[in-house]
Parts: sequence; C-alpha cells; structure tokens
Amino acid sequence: MYRRTVLTGVALTAVAAALTAAPAQAHPQQSQQHRHHCPQLSKKLTWFGDNRAKLQRTIDERGICSDGWRGGKHRPVAAFDWDNTVVKNDSTDATIVWALKHDKILRPKSWSATSKWLTPAAHRALTEACGTDVPVGRPLPTSTDKACADEILEVRGEAKTMSGEEAFEGDWNHRRTVPEYAWVPQLFAGHTVAELRSYARAARDEALAAPVGSEQKIGTHTVPAYSRYYAQQKDLIRTLKKAGFATYIVSAGSEPVAEEWAKGVGIDRKHTIAIRSVIKHGRITTAMEGCGDVPAGQGEAIPYMDGKRCVINEQIFGVDGDDAWEKQKPSRRIAVGGGDADTDVTFVGDATGTHLVLNRNKPEIMCRGYDDADGRWAVNPMFIEPLPAKSEPYRCATEGFTNPDGSLGPVRRDDGSVIPDQRDTAHA
Repeated sequence: MYRRTVLTGVALTAVAAALTAAPAQAHPQQSQQHRHHCPQLSKKLTWFGDNRAKLQRTIDERGICSDGWRGGKHRPVAAFDWDNTVVKNDSTDATIVWALKHDKILRPKSWSATSKWLTPAAHRALTEACGTDVPVGRPLPTSTDKACADEILEVRGEAKTMSGEEAFEGDWNHRRTVPEYAWVPQLFAGHTVAELRSYARAARDEALAAPVGSEQKIGTHTVPAYSRYYAQQKDLIRTLKKAGFATYIVSAGSEPVAEEWAKGVGIDRKHTIAIRSVIKHGRITTAMEGCGDVPAGQGEAIPYMDGKRCVINEQIFGVDGDDAWEKQKPSRRIAVGGGDADTDVTFVGDATGTHLVLNRNKPEIMCRGYDDADGRWAVNPMFIEPLPAKSEPYRCATEGFTNPDGSLGPVRRDDGSVIPDQRDTAHA
C-alpha cells in the first residue's frame, strides 16, 4: 500500500540515456511520421520571459520525440510541489478551514500528545480555548467556538499562540521537517482516510466555486476563500504526460488531501506523494511514515526541503536507507521539478532538465533560481495575483540558506562557491 512502483535497473539505464541526449533531433522516420505529433505547450497561455521555451526544450530532449526515447517503463520523471505551485492558495489550509467550519476536528485526549514539539504554552492555550466539556474523540464545536478555531489556525499558520507565545520547541532537523506542517495530519487523528478525503473534496469544491480574490473570516483570522488550478500548470502536466513523462505531485501536505486535489490535473493516487499518516485500526494516528534511514515517528522526516528529495529517491527511484537523502547521479534524478518555496528547493535543484520556480519571495529557492547556475532555471511570477517586485535584494551571500539547526547562512552552489545577493526580476 505504501510503496510506489520504482524504476527498474533497465529503466534507469534508459533514463540515463535520455538525460544525456542532445536536444531532440528526430530520426528521419520520426520527421515524417511523428514530428507533427510531438507534444507542445500551448502558445495561448502566458509564461514569463523564455520559460515556455526552456520547458519545451526539456520536453523535446527527453520525451517521445527524442532520439533516446524507448517508451514503456523507460520514462523521464517530472515532479511538482502542489500548493501554490500547481494550484493557487493552500489546499491543506482550505481543508482545515472547511473542517473548522463544519466541526470536524476531534478533541484529543491531550493537546500535548498531538505533537512531540508542542510547547506547554500552546497546550494551555488550546486547552483553555477549546475546553474540556466535549468528550475525548468527539467533534469540537469550532464553527461557533471562535476562540478554539483561532488558536488552531494560529498554531498551524504562525507556530504561535494567539497571545504570541511559541507553539513548538525542541530539536528537529530544519531541512527535513517543520512541526506546524506535521501538525496538520495530526489534527485529523481519529478520522478514517475516507473521511479526510471527503473533507478535502468538499473544501476543494467550495474553494473552486468562490470568486478569485475572495476571503473568509474564521474567528479573527481572515483567510483566502478561493482556489484555482493554474491553467499553465495544467497544460504543462498534460503536455509532459503526452510526451511520456512519469509525472508526480510531491507535497508537504497530508496525503489524502493532496490525492483528492491532484485529480483535478490528472494525477492519480499512485503518483501523489505527501505526508503519510500511520493508520491504526482503520484510523489516522498522530504518527507518520519516515523516509530513508528515519523510521516512522512523530514527523521527524516529512516531504519538506531535503525530505522531498528523500521521498522522490526512495519511492520513485528505489534508493534505500541513508542514501535516499543524498543527491543521486543524473540517471536517478528527475528531469523536471517545479516548486514555489524553500520547502521545494532541494528536489527542484535536483532536476536535470528544467527547474521551474513560481515567485513567492522565498529566499533560498529564489537565490538559486536567479543565480541560474546551469542555465536551466525558469523563474515565473505566480499566474494569479503575482507579487510585486521585492524592494531589497535577496541576501543570498549571508543568510539565504537554512541550516539543519535552523540557523541561517550563505547559499552555495554545488562547487561550494557562494551565490551573491540577487535582485527580484520576475514579478508582476
């Protein structure tokens, strides 16, 4: 149930051939029979600069019209983050908001048991706000209890209590996990996977029906009410699939939620990877599957930053143990990677064809995107409500990189050289 089909040794050999292929020069018979069928990105959809051309180049180099194409299981791989990369706004947050509006969060026996990193201050704040009158395991009345809904949203969104105290503390690898992300599936402990999927579908349908730009109020929080699939990304995924790419979603959200939303761009459950909760007696628990040499636990390793590389290496390419955390040789790496935030920077950087970045002003991924060390980075403004230019350069040379202990340092290229500060040039 939990193991994706991985590429075989033969498949990896074929991928290696595709990775080293020159830009597509069709065989004579391809020119006559297939060239006019080579999948092309729509020219009716707007991309920034030459980004469409960069993506098309990779499609031509690695897809069905390339000299190295062999078909079947011998396919290049594309992987995309989900929230704010393929879809505008956060589908996980939309699902939480929907659950709060419909009283779907079950009262835990103790809030401190929901996360190993939850602070005593957060435990007290959640207990006081949500009360103890509701029996353990029964729904909290968050649709009417604004204080309870407020505390949950603040802990999830800001990692703080409503009074401003830190919600999480302790030690964790800041390139493998972040407690407030891991806390999302933990909030749904006690539900079945089918129930969570139904909440995700309801949230999706409501968000897609809401007008672009609309907002809603939950407690004292004003949050987006709408979502949209980006037309350019739907077209890109559709074109990649037509060109023979094995195309995946790799999200730091809850897997049942990501699975339901990914259907909208033609990605099935087999090709959707996200935080995978441990199921016990048919119900979601606060435990999560690990990755590589990190066993199942409380979220010590989730698809976040280096964790996204790990799950791609492990679940797609079959790399086991601690090797799954390491950058692999080209034959065991994705051809196209797309993301919008530092949570995506490692796997997007691993791509051998095109590194697609949507500009949300996140430092490390923007530093790498603008530095464009290999000439294959494609930085694009968000397709809906793009951000204006960042007024100050990204401080790549001093504090753009997040170290495992959470401290900041310079962003370095693969050769160890420091990326200089970068101006924001791909914006509204």
